[in-house]
Amino acid sequence: MRSGRTAGEGVRDERRTSGAGAPGERSPGERASGARGAAPKQDRSRATRQRLLASAVTCLAELGWAGSTVTVVAEHAGVSRGAAQHHFPTREDLFTAAVEYVAEERSRALRELPTPASVHAAVETLVALYTGPLFRAALHLWVAASNEPQLGPRVTALEARIGRETHRMAVALLGADESRPGVRETVQGLLDTARGLGLANLLTDDSTRRARVVAQWAHLVETSLRG
Repeated sequence: MRSGRTAGEGVRDERRTSGAGAPGERSPGERASGARGAAPKQDRSRATRQRLLASAVTCLAELGWAGSTVTVVAEHAGVSRGAAQHHFPTREDLFTAAVEYVAEERSRALRELPTPASVHAAVETLVALYTGPLFRAALHLWVAASNEPQLGPRVTALEARIGRETHRMAVALLGADESRPGVRETVQGLLDTARGLGLANLLTDDSTRRARVVAQWAHLVETSLRG
């Protein structure tokens, strides 16, 4: 029979009474401090990712697909190329994520549209969706998707979703009753026209002609809605 305890047993007893953990284990206070340190790091990482995506959209709108390299996007975002490649190892990774980003931003823009005071204001609001930088970026993504197999399916699926959301929002903004003959086609015709006006605006400032077209379409839509 042993008359005393081994050194190991003494250490184990000391841990039980002092609250110390296993070798290498941090105390609750140390763990909390580490968690606080990790959170800002994660926040910075998310912020960097968001800046890169926003810059990718801006570069697409301003420079097109060919001019929007990872280096250019990183410089615009104010981060190093290495930091950009940490988040997006390849150009395809960056712009595949940018497709999602553009879709989410366009959805958010739809949800935040103000309630228009008139049919004319509603038509102006809808046309404005197709003449801003998000739509310009989407157009460049469409062109890129026609030649980039990795982008094609993503852009096609997301554009179908955005198209459905835009149509629903247009119906709501116009107060349209699509159960009446011709109303659904009128709403879709308005959106198709708005998309065409957005395309025309790519090359030149088309605002003067666009204002006349918007006024005419507002008249047509109002007449259709009144029946």
